[in-house]
Amino acid sequence: MGLQLLWSFGLACLDVYALRRKRDLQNPVLVSLFVVGDWVTAMLSLAAACSSAGVIVLYARDLDFCRVQTRLPCNQFEISIILAFITWVLVAMSSHVMFWILASF
Repeated sequence: MGLQLLWSFGLACLDVYALRRKRDLQNPVLVSLFVVGDWVTAMLSLAAACSSAGVIVLYARDLDFCRVQTRLPCNQFEISIILAFITWVLVAMSSHVMFWILASF
């Protein structure tokens, strides 16, 4: 998710720069770069969420590690995985919109 944070922060900085300089970001090459970046970060976010879900299923259900080790906050792990999947859905929607913006050129 660190790459997602850097990518989003970079796009936010680029948007602020474009708004201050009154520049247009509707360049097909630039939009195609945004599409590729959004798709890469979306796939990496999905991979991170799925691997985290696999680890918590292994700990909670297969090994009963959460029952044995009561000091582990397994419920908080599950909530963070749910939030990771919600984040992936939002990033996937963003990349889908960027794809259709690219297709409109």
